[in-house]
Amino acid sequence: MSALLKSSIARKVVMALSGLFLVIFLVLHVTINMASVIDPDIFNQWSHFMGYNPLVQFLMQPILIAGVVIHFVMGFVLEFQNKRARSVKYVKFRGSENAPWVSRNMILTGGVVLAFLGLHFYDFWIHEITYKFVEANPEDPTRYYEETVAKFEPMWRTVLYIISFVLLSLHLWHGFASSFQTMGVNNKYTPGIKKFTKIYAVVIPLAFIFIALYHHLNPVMH
Repeated sequence: MSALLKSSIARKVVMALSGLFLVIFLVLHVTINMASVIDPDIFNQWSHFMGYNPLVQFLMQPILIAGVVIHFVMGFVLEFQNKRARSVKYVKFRGSENAPWVSRNMILTGGVVLAFLGLHFYDFWIHEITYKFVEANPEDPTRYYEETVAKFEPMWRTVLYIISFVLLSLHLWHGFASSFQTMGVNNKYTPGIKKFTKIYAVVIPLAFIFIALYHHLNPVMH
């Protein structure tokens, strides 16, 4: 196993698998968040379930965190290896003749997304840990909607979320399709898979952007 993980191919496979896992999580995440736009009561119910269900808290949540760490660590390691192994630089940069901008800057878009995840964890995960375990507050199944909307009241935070999801879209545009390529998927379904990954890379980030803008423009009135 140690020798396998030292292989660049193995690292690419691990990064691809962790990336696909995070893609699945994004669907769940945006579905729950979209409920905050459609029906605050349903959003509160789903959020309370996710926040207090032992299976979610003590199994799924650690797996998710591990997936995020593994994906980005493998990405940075592979980028470092590629730069070290590239003994001959391009004589002259020719833009997309060498490679598309997105594929050449996956480490940039990934790094910004990682920084955004840090803010997101601070906004929600750290808040939940503090609320439940540090302050030891009683359960309140109705608190989630107002807490979520309040996060989007500042203009700077909403703008930051929008920029982050635009970069996430660019990251997914190349990375999602590449994950299947790394896994060796190359058959009659490949064109359809590539088309699906492009649609996903646009629709899911746009949905998150819509949610952020909606709550910014429709604050909770006290």
